Amino acid sequence: MTALALRPGGSRQLAGTWTLLRFALRRDRVMIPVWVTVNTLMVLSMPNTLKATYGTAGERADLIHQVATNASFRALIGPVFDDSLGALTAWRVGVYAGALAAVTGLLVVVRHTRDEEESGRQELIASGMVGRRASLTAALLAAAVANGALALLVAAGLAGQGTAGALAFGLGLAGVGMVFATMAAIVAQFTESARLARGLTAGLLGAAFVLRAAGDSASNDGSSALTWISPLGWLSNLRAFADERWWVLPLMAAAALAQGAVAYALAGRRDVGMSFLPTRPGPATGRLGTAAALAWRLQRGSVIGWSTGFLLAGVVYGGLTDGVADLVGDNEQARELFERMGGQSGITHAFLASMTGMLGLIAALYVVAGVLRLHGEETSGRAEPVLANAVGRVRWAAGHLVIAFGGAVWIMLLAGLGLAVGYGKEAGPVLGACLVQVAAVWVIGGVAVVLYGLAPRLAPLSWGVAGAVLLIGWVGPALDVPQAVLDVSPFGHLPKLPGGGMEWGSVAGLTALAAGLVAVGLAGLRRRDMTSS
Repeated sequence: MTALALRPGGSRQLAGTWTLLRFALRRDRVMIPVWVTVNTLMVLSMPNTLKATYGTAGERADLIHQVATNASFRALIGPVFDDSLGALTAWRVGVYAGALAAVTGLLVVVRHTRDEEESGRQELIASGMVGRRASLTAALLAAAVANGALALLVAAGLAGQGTAGALAFGLGLAGVGMVFATMAAIVAQFTESARLARGLTAGLLGAAFVLRAAGDSASNDGSSALTWISPLGWLSNLRAFADERWWVLPLMAAAALAQGAVAYALAGRRDVGMSFLPTRPGPATGRLGTAAALAWRLQRGSVIGWSTGFLLAGVVYGGLTDGVADLVGDNEQARELFERMGGQSGITHAFLASMTGMLGLIAALYVVAGVLRLHGEETSGRAEPVLANAVGRVRWAAGHLVIAFGGAVWIMLLAGLGLAVGYGKEAGPVLGACLVQVAAVWVIGGVAVVLYGLAPRLAPLSWGVAGAVLLIGWVGPALDVPQAVLDVSPFGHLPKLPGGGMEWGSVAGLTALAAGLVAVGLAGLRRRDMTSS
């Protein structure tokens, strides 16, 4: 940004940046704190959990040996470089905290760049005294604020484990977040659709995870070339709390700056609202003859992406199942942790139940995204031409809700199939365990429908609800929180399957609650005024 300002006319191209930044932070006053808080709490909850689970030097040494000799677990989590609580924390949550930081960055950047252009607001803003690159700069600065806050909170929270390691880990998370934020800025220049920009960047994040997993499975010290190709691998190779490699941080900074420069260059060579890869026009008749067909056309890419991810995740988790007993060994604390998450029916069933529960928590994010597609269509003004025809509001909304709620069933079914294939046993119980999660997923979707139908301005709070449920399900059992806290989440009322007894009353109650919430939301949608940008 400084180099740009030094060019002739550079300051004019950045005019209005600080005003747009304040506006962006005001719009994200809920989203950024939620994502940063969830990520921070996930990281900071881990030292005490690991201390309780692997309290002795012998238990930690045994864990390191198991990880070093188990390629599947290295692929899932990564290699571990030291037996200190700080190093084990960076190992246990590093990949996933980095992925969450990346998601935060890409969501913020796409929202304030391509989303603004797609809705037409950017053209209105550009008509004022605003520089050509001010919006992109403000979006990247907003992502930097989010990642900076994450780095500060993580570094402060882990300082007790070692100041240098805490600082390295916090900065590493922020670095990964900014690498994917600038990557999203580039992708946003190539597509006219914000949804596609988010999907493509998320796909690049998935590719980075796969590359890191392949590299770490082949090597137990992070030296594989595939690991070094992935930004998530850079975070692992930073080796926080284990003789830190500080030179990895400039690598992240260089990648972010280079990608930012490319994004600036591309943004200056296209018109507002256009892209280097224009959207292919679709058919006006035939397959798009109904509101439901249009909803499918709009959301099919998301469904395909989530389906692929859940199927692969199921295969990976299923393949790890047989080795979990060896990893836990005689460690009673680790066994109790799995039993709190997955029930007391044996370590293998407890692991499967905990994994299906985790997939269900992630599926809640899918259903919220599917429901909020309605909000996006309405605020962008694209819903008005559809509703101007012989299409009622409920019929229009139903097309998207069928995909959101039905898609949740589909991706959990694929996850169950993947688990069954990876595990190679008990296909029926594993499929049933995955499908049981759908009732709780639907409740979260119902909350999103209520917020959208009754108070569309509050609809983004659905992400906060999903994030809170994810936090309770992920961190709650590790901290051994009271059952009353776990029961706040609908997932706390599900039976622990496979291995436990089926509780039809709880599942039926959650399903009825979800149906009631959807009915209330649709009733509110019928009675309120439609909004637009």
